[in-house]
Amino acid sequence: MNKKILAVFLLLNQLALAQSPAVKLTSYVDPFIGTAAHGHVFMGANVPFGAVQLGPSNSSSGWDWCSGYHYSDNTIVGFAHTHLSGTGIGDLGDILIMPVTGTVTVKRGTKANPETGYLSTFSHANETAKAGYYSVLLDRYNIKAELTATERVGIHSYTFPTVSDQQVILDLQEGIGWDGTVETKIEQLNDSTIAGYRNSKGWANDQRVYFTAFFSSKIASITLYNDQGKQAGKSLTAKNTKALIQFKNSNSKILSVKVGISPVSEQNAAANIRAEAPHWNFQTYRKAADAAWEKELRKIQIRSSDQTKLRTFYTALYHTMIAPSLFNDANGDYRGTDKKVYSGAKFNNLTTFSLWDTYRAAHPLFTLIQPEKVNDMVNSMLAIYQQQGKLPVWHLMGNETNTMVGNPAIPVIADAYLKGFNGFDRDLAYEAMKKSAMLDERGLKYIKTHGFIPADSTNESVAMGLEYAIADWSLGQVAKQRKNETDYQYFNKRGHYFSNYFDQSTDFMRGKVNMAEWRTPFNPLESKHRKDDFCEGNAWQYTWLVPQDPEALIKLHGGESAFTKKLDSLFEISGHMGEEASSDISGLIGQYAHGNEPSHHITYLYAFAGQPWKTATKVRQILTTLYTDKTDGLPGNEDVGQMSAWYVLSSLGFYPVNPANGVFVFGSPAMDAAKIQVGAGKAFAISVLNNTQANPYIASMSLNGKPYNKSYITYKDLQAGGKLEIQMGSKPSLTWGVKPQDRPYSELP
Repeated sequence: MNKKILAVFLLLNQLALAQSPAVKLTSYVDPFIGTAAHGHVFMGANVPFGAVQLGPSNSSSGWDWCSGYHYSDNTIVGFAHTHLSGTGIGDLGDILIMPVTGTVTVKRGTKANPETGYLSTFSHANETAKAGYYSVLLDRYNIKAELTATERVGIHSYTFPTVSDQQVILDLQEGIGWDGTVETKIEQLNDSTIAGYRNSKGWANDQRVYFTAFFSSKIASITLYNDQGKQAGKSLTAKNTKALIQFKNSNSKILSVKVGISPVSEQNAAANIRAEAPHWNFQTYRKAADAAWEKELRKIQIRSSDQTKLRTFYTALYHTMIAPSLFNDANGDYRGTDKKVYSGAKFNNLTTFSLWDTYRAAHPLFTLIQPEKVNDMVNSMLAIYQQQGKLPVWHLMGNETNTMVGNPAIPVIADAYLKGFNGFDRDLAYEAMKKSAMLDERGLKYIKTHGFIPADSTNESVAMGLEYAIADWSLGQVAKQRKNETDYQYFNKRGHYFSNYFDQSTDFMRGKVNMAEWRTPFNPLESKHRKDDFCEGNAWQYTWLVPQDPEALIKLHGGESAFTKKLDSLFEISGHMGEEASSDISGLIGQYAHGNEPSHHITYLYAFAGQPWKTATKVRQILTTLYTDKTDGLPGNEDVGQMSAWYVLSSLGFYPVNPANGVFVFGSPAMDAAKIQVGAGKAFAISVLNNTQANPYIASMSLNGKPYNKSYITYKDLQAGGKLEIQMGSKPSLTWGVKPQDRPYSELP
């Protein structure tokens, strides 16, 4: 391609991106993607990172209903204001409202016997979901339900078949998954306002949600229920409370409801409504929610002639912004992990930190396109540290769940620290990371005394030890930047303890009882969920979990040739993982399991061995076969944005193998052009030439007009803004990204 043709091509790319605002990016978002199979995504209405996730709850329960909704179901028991997205454990489902008509029993009923309760069926043909909006027709009552939201307020609009029979059920009893009530309260405050709270115990051990609901019509009567049946009065506190609320005849078939939620009080919930939802115009709120999503989606503008790619990409980007979610009120109040109320915080407190998943790619993505949110996230984690004595592991609604292994908050904070974010107390951040790494809990005492976790002391010992090494390496890099040589040497050494789990005789990571004895018997294919040395995986998958120093992992395998040969085998070998293997091990290519996060960096390891074309082949295969725009379009649990973050970054052409050193490794871009808003009015533009399915390999590239031969790009270069031009080809390049000096690196200079 000569220079004139290239110039015209690049100009057309930039014009296409410049004209793209005419097309609303929210039109490409399809919230149904990932609601089937094992995606577990949230279905409903919310705004980016909002406290409210207002959506339908099915009557069914089980693993595939961790978010409360699964596409295979056709039942609805109501619309709840909190939901998880993509988790492997169920919780939340708080403050459920169901519009009804006629005579109903104030129980949920079952799919087999709906008449025993208030459950209704629905058809997907009468269901609509868009960014910030959800609607469905309830078959049983012929009621059209429409939902939208602000940050802390759920907005409902129910169109009834008549003006004379309008009722809603408010049910505080059952949540989702493990969730069960401890104490609940419903109280009628006046002729159009209900308030109360729901305290529950589940995955979040002590969850407290307060609410206030404003109704557009006057309340004619309220009937309160507990487990013993009807109760007199207009206020009821019990383990399980419910209410049947009937409204006076209205001139309108539409009943509107505004529900504010708060982690602090009923009064704050009402104040949230007054602050965010002062009027009754549903369409105005719907348009505002759409505009909020449009603003965030426009931070990455892509061009592709393939509409499927556009839907898949922008839905993935949408999924990365459901959480972490707000956990404070409009006035800044929030309830801490210690259950104390904190006022006057200078940051937005957040919750739902699925850190074992999201530290790998979602948080590095946030540092690019959500820089203002990064400081809030770190400040939230530091507040948690001050309240519970350690950084969060998997934090949910003011509760530490300690779910999954390792110290996953450390790489997130270290990454922000090393990238120069300064909207938090950097000394406190270092203190929090160091103290969390020096605790004795969850196998850490063995790290300090043995350099590894004995297999007979702790389940998932290898996975836990490898994850701790990633966190320790990240902390060591912060110590290095702070010129604390003693801490750097100590934590960098711990960051390389992964070698203590590597058995040279088998070329696998495996459990060891002591320094001289490996756990036997050993089968690298076998996986026993929560009962062996690995966390939702096997030795084939965990042997590569050294993203902090792939160069050292290559040496452990005996050099580049042996390493790449073994890595090739990962994608080819087949075998049964055993009857007790976790359902999370999905999205398989050989033994590579893209459906679970510890595998997400593996395809990019080839670049460290000077074979970037093999990364391109595998990345392109995953992009085109494991992600689609269908309801089953995710290869595993969404995991609160991580599964989608992999797609977003990889389809742009790069991925952060090491989660804390700011190096993004190139793969195989799926889009023809992209413009990434990187903050401070700067943009990083990407143009991809000859990008077809037959041309998956990067042949050459230039950065800001100069030849660029490195198989990686740094955060510093991306954040500075600029123009990257990538030439694709049908055959692997034997020169681009191959030389040792052009390969990605681990240790920060």
